[in-house]
Amino acid sequence: MNTIRATPTWQPQFAERMSGMQASEIRELLKAIEQPGVISFAGGIPDPTLFPHEEIREAYQHLLGDETAAGRALQYSVSEGDPDLRSWIANHMRKQGVICAPENILVTSGSQQALEFLGKLFLAKGDTALVTAPTYLGALQAFAPNQPIYDDLVREGSNRTASSYREAAQSANSHVKFGYVVPDFANPTGETLTLQQRLDLLELAADLDVPLIEDSPYSTLRFEGDHQPLIQSLDVASQGTIDNSRVIYCGSFSKIFTPGLRVGWVCAAKSVIDAMVLIKQASDLNTPSVNQKVMLYLAERIFDAQVAKTCESYRSKRNLMLSKIEKALPAGSEWSRPEGGMFIWARLPEGYDTGSMLSSAVANQGIAYVPGQAFYSDARGKNTLRLSFTLPSLEEIEVGMGRLGAVFR
Repeated sequence: MNTIRATPTWQPQFAERMSGMQASEIRELLKAIEQPGVISFAGGIPDPTLFPHEEIREAYQHLLGDETAAGRALQYSVSEGDPDLRSWIANHMRKQGVICAPENILVTSGSQQALEFLGKLFLAKGDTALVTAPTYLGALQAFAPNQPIYDDLVREGSNRTASSYREAAQSANSHVKFGYVVPDFANPTGETLTLQQRLDLLELAADLDVPLIEDSPYSTLRFEGDHQPLIQSLDVASQGTIDNSRVIYCGSFSKIFTPGLRVGWVCAAKSVIDAMVLIKQASDLNTPSVNQKVMLYLAERIFDAQVAKTCESYRSKRNLMLSKIEKALPAGSEWSRPEGGMFIWARLPEGYDTGSMLSSAVANQGIAYVPGQAFYSDARGKNTLRLSFTLPSLEEIEVGMGRLGAVFR
C-alpha cells in the first residue's frame, strides 16, 4: 500500500505583489458592527430603502419572461459590455459635455474593477501614482498589487510643480504614471473641486504627460450649489476629441440604483478602452449580461426620478448630522460641509487617535465610524475620521450622534 509522507504544515509562497496588499479596514469593520444595537456611520453604503425594488423585479420578469430575451441575458456577452447599455452611457456622458461614442465606453463589474484594471494598465513595481491625501481607500487597494509608490497630489496652496513631482520620482528611481482624483463629494472628505482646481489638474497632467483618472461615482448626488463640469468634459473641449483626451472617467450606477448589480463603466480614449478590454477578457470575460440588461431597463425608465429621490433623502440626513456634529466632536475639531455625496470628514485636535478609540466606541457606545488613517498611504491622519450619513435612518443619526459625543467625552 502506498503512503504519503507527512510533512510540516504547508506554507504557500505567494508572489511578491501580495506583500503590499492589506485587508480593507472598512470591510473588516463591517464584520464587527453587524451586531444588534450598533449604529453605523462607517461604510459608504446606500440606503436600501431607496433601492427600486419593484422596478428591478419588473426588469427581471421582463427579461426572463421571454425565451429569446432570456437566452441572450443569461449568455456570455462581449467584453466591452452590452451594446445598448454602452449607447445609453455614451448619451449620458454627452449630456455632461463629453462628446463620445459607445466605442469609448467599457462596462465593468463596478467602478472598483475599473480602478484595478487601470492599475494593471499603467503601474509597474516602483512607479509613482499621484493621489490626494487623504484619498479613497479602495483605490489604494486596487493599485497595491502593482507595488507603486505614492506622492501627494496637491490641489492648491502649494508650490509643487510638475518639475517637483518629476524630480521626486526620479530621486526614487521612479516615473510618474498617472494622477488619481475623486473630484465631486470626494470619498472620504466630501469635498468638491472648483473649476480652477480642475483646470490646474489638467495643466499638471499635461506638463507631466500622464493620464488623469477621474473617479466620479458621487457626481449625481448633488443637494445644493452649482454643478461643476466633469474634468473630462473640460479636456475633451480643449483637445477637440475624446481620443486626444488624457482623462479617464470612472462612473457607477451603484450609488443611484443598487450596488448589488455591480455595474460601472469607464469612458476614455478608444486606445485606452481597447487595452482595458484585453484585461477584462483575462479577468472575468464580461460583466454579467443579465445585470447589464436590468440596469439598462432601470436607466431608461427612472434614472432622473431615482436621482431626485436619493438626493432628497440624503440631503435630510446630511443636514441632521451637520446640525449635531459640533456638540458630538471635541472642542477645536473641524469638519467638512459637503454639498452632496455620502460623507463628512472630521479632524480632531492633535492627540486624539480615532483608530485606537474605535473598538471601545463599538463595544461600549454602540457607534461605529471609520478612522481616517485608513485613507492615507503613509499612516497619517490618526486624529481624523469619516462619517457616512446615507445608511442610518434619521432617528439613528439623532441617537448615533449622541453616542459619538459620549465616545469623545
